[in-house]
Amino acid sequence: MKKISISIFLSAFMLVSCQDDFLDLDPQDAITEAAYFKTPAHFEAASNDFYNKMISWRPVKGSSIYDFMDFGSDLISLPQPYGRGVVTVPSTDIYWRNAYEYIRANNILLEKAAEYSGSQAEIAEYVAAAKFFRAWHHFFLLKRYGGVPVVTTVVDINSQVLYGPRNSRYEVMAQILQDLNEAIPNLPIEQNIGTSDKGHVSKWAAEAFKARVLLYEATWEKYVGTSTDGDGTTAGAGTAGAGNNIQAYLQEAVTLAKDVMDNGGYELWNYNNVLNNRSMYYLFNLEDSGSNPASLDKSSNKEFILASKYDYNLYQGGVNLSHTVGTRLAPSRKFMDMFLSIDGLPIAQSPLFLGYANTPDEYQNRDYRLLSYFANTATDAAPANGQVTLRGSGADSGSGYGNRKFAAYRYGSYRAANTESADYPQIRLAEVYLIYAEALYELNNGITDAQLAESVNRIKVRAGLPALTNAFATTNNLNILQEIRRERAVELFGENTRFDDLKRWGIAETELNAPVYGSVIEGSVYQNNTALYTPGNYPYGQAPVATGDGTLSALLLDPASNRNFARQHYLMPIPLAQIQLNNNLRQNPGY
Repeated sequence: MKKISISIFLSAFMLVSCQDDFLDLDPQDAITEAAYFKTPAHFEAASNDFYNKMISWRPVKGSSIYDFMDFGSDLISLPQPYGRGVVTVPSTDIYWRNAYEYIRANNILLEKAAEYSGSQAEIAEYVAAAKFFRAWHHFFLLKRYGGVPVVTTVVDINSQVLYGPRNSRYEVMAQILQDLNEAIPNLPIEQNIGTSDKGHVSKWAAEAFKARVLLYEATWEKYVGTSTDGDGTTAGAGTAGAGNNIQAYLQEAVTLAKDVMDNGGYELWNYNNVLNNRSMYYLFNLEDSGSNPASLDKSSNKEFILASKYDYNLYQGGVNLSHTVGTRLAPSRKFMDMFLSIDGLPIAQSPLFLGYANTPDEYQNRDYRLLSYFANTATDAAPANGQVTLRGSGADSGSGYGNRKFAAYRYGSYRAANTESADYPQIRLAEVYLIYAEALYELNNGITDAQLAESVNRIKVRAGLPALTNAFATTNNLNILQEIRRERAVELFGENTRFDDLKRWGIAETELNAPVYGSVIEGSVYQNNTALYTPGNYPYGQAPVATGDGTLSALLLDPASNRNFARQHYLMPIPLAQIQLNNNLRQNPGY
């Protein structure tokens, strides 16, 4: 297959980017590739820098975690342009530029490893890390743009490969899988990584990531197919290398996920008995013993398989996290109603659901994650009547809900803005359970009770829910695949999965073009109560919507007429500057 570079390397950073990686290692006027990569310690230091290039709390080279937290998805009440299908073709795109700059750093290490005169065994782990991260960044590009140029060599301004066409998504996938296959055998298992090196990529992390990649591509090929590929001549990257990969990818995803589940030594972080059933709040702001009322610290967390590491004294998060997620991750009516009752039934079917008459009613007898994410921050409980006022959409959604997932415990006293330093989970065990269950169902058009017990039902136990079984699903007219997908939505909320999931399932147009609703007004404490609700401040007023208590009038925050998400928006456009520099790059269809 073609392995071509990209015209972004025509810019000046091509000649100096490696210097940025090693500024703390040698005098700045003495840094050259020729003077470096002479000892295993050099390779180790170079590979350590790769970890800073995953998108996480601290901004790197203009990236922002807030571009990747599912803001504006169907689960969120605050509309955002992308979720509405408002996408303009940019001149430049930092996520295109950065990914290729990071891949270049990976390729430099791999090139120098091939030239290394010492034992290859003593640098094998660092070579494996370079291949893992090269796969990581190519997958990022694949999800964002579809087929892209595959880069596996260090190129310079005279390289002819700078001017070639895009590889198809199938060729990109082949390279991603090849890199991961070569990386996995030479990465350490988690149990052998020393305390000072915790956070380094392990064999299990690479297997979990590969399972994620395989499930993503298998379901994309099943539900989206070639509809976004273009012909590769007038638009898109084409379909070169396409084949019947779905079953093989699903089977390997199952095998890899099972290996991580059985042998990785990871555990769900479940301290509900000492945290008032709020584990899924405190997990995501876990720092030192002051970050939760049970005095737990990061050493208690065996759920994160790969995480970006932060420390209040050494490396703070550096973003105004608690404040931002409070409003921009405020849930929609749809998402609030997705949380099951504690009998395991959807709220529309459960006799335990109390309705919406009083503000705290809808929070009662529900999945523990509902209050973990959306409880009153000060009281750790459901908001009481009078604590929530509906004064208009304004700068935030005005939906009547706020979010606290990722927000610091006692924000403002324990942690001030920009100092939050919880680790950012890149891959965690709960996702592996969900990958395993979904891949099994897609593979076999079903899943056994035993397989549910070792995967999804472990997550449901932490959420205070009964087991999902085939008999329970049949009795209550539930679709198990839809239940697995619902679990993904609830469990992985805000973790950069929802847009990807809607697209790979081929349902983004349906879900993202639906109206967005907020609090129920009809029959609630807000109806005809100007002390709590100012109707005139909501430009779209109220509209009827199906709820857990029948069809009721709720705040209409964004009507369907504002939303125009189409199949073309499954992929982002190629930045114009790249097409101008390389006229063999073709724009994605529809742009």
